[in-house]
Amino acid sequence: MKKIFTTITLLALLTTGVFCGKKEAPTVQTPKENSGMKKVGLVFDIGGRGDKSFNDAAYKGLETAKEKLGIEFEVIDPGDGSDRESALRKLASKSDIGLVFGIGFIFTDDINNIAKEFPEKKFACVDYSVDPSKTIAPNIEALEFKEEEGSFLVGALAAFISKTNKVGFIGGMESSLIRKFEKGFKDGVKYANPNTEILSAYVSVSPEGFKNPGKGKEIALSQYSNGADIIYHASGLSGLGLFEAAREKNKLAIGVDMDQQKEAPGFILSSMTKQVDEAVFQAIKDFVDNKFTGGIKTFGLKEKGVGYVYDENNKKFIPVEVKEKLDVIKNKIISGEIKITTE
Repeated sequence: MKKIFTTITLLALLTTGVFCGKKEAPTVQTPKENSGMKKVGLVFDIGGRGDKSFNDAAYKGLETAKEKLGIEFEVIDPGDGSDRESALRKLASKSDIGLVFGIGFIFTDDINNIAKEFPEKKFACVDYSVDPSKTIAPNIEALEFKEEEGSFLVGALAAFISKTNKVGFIGGMESSLIRKFEKGFKDGVKYANPNTEILSAYVSVSPEGFKNPGKGKEIALSQYSNGADIIYHASGLSGLGLFEAAREKNKLAIGVDMDQQKEAPGFILSSMTKQVDEAVFQAIKDFVDNKFTGGIKTFGLKEKGVGYVYDENNKKFIPVEVKEKLDVIKNKIISGEIKITTE
């Protein structure tokens, strides 16, 4: 009987896990590692991802935030743009998304409407159209750039490099934003060489102007045929048509938003860069750090928000003395000695 009792006791000890003085830890359901991760939503502008310009720069900002901040993101490409507001609403409606971006000035009214509908969510709009007579909602960050400053620099560059004293500009949609690019470019050209002629044209008066490479090429061929040897564009996807024309005519082009050298190696004089990726990243960082304040955030030469490309790929086109002149001009713009107007 004693033997049986001892055996039973031993089995009980083994079963309860206290044999040899060890207690087996109870199984606990641990939360997923990223359950507290903040998620971001983004709706692309006309032209969508793959435009090698504005939208791709915004997407790069998302990828950088994912890598450095550990966020997740979801994107929507509304195609022709007719579903912008519903796309914003769809993202804002998701409980795990706390910050929603609209990429492009055409989102301004839509962002304003959706921000009122979802006051607990945060919103950011790249190239938000600021109306001085209206107050921006506290849950909106209006991200704007001084495109005229970067455009002034590439305008001066075009005038210094042009051999025909005739250059061109192609805008996507005829609008107040794209006119900032045009005005800055023209002012830079005239500052560097008052005798340089400027040919200027727009693809469209609607947002479709940002995704019509065929029309962009048609305009570029016309400008090259009329004597322009360098053309600057601010036309999104339509700019790919300019690059085709530059290759065909063996002329130079100036890209926009991102370094577009890869789109036509050997034919890109430079690109006027807008650090859209950095603006997107900074807005996300503010959100993640609980420092999102809303209001206007401006990026110019002083803030390194705009600039132009000068590197191993294009320095063969730009003599050292021209680079030095551009450095002087840049410093004068930052100091306020050169004042650039947008009207």
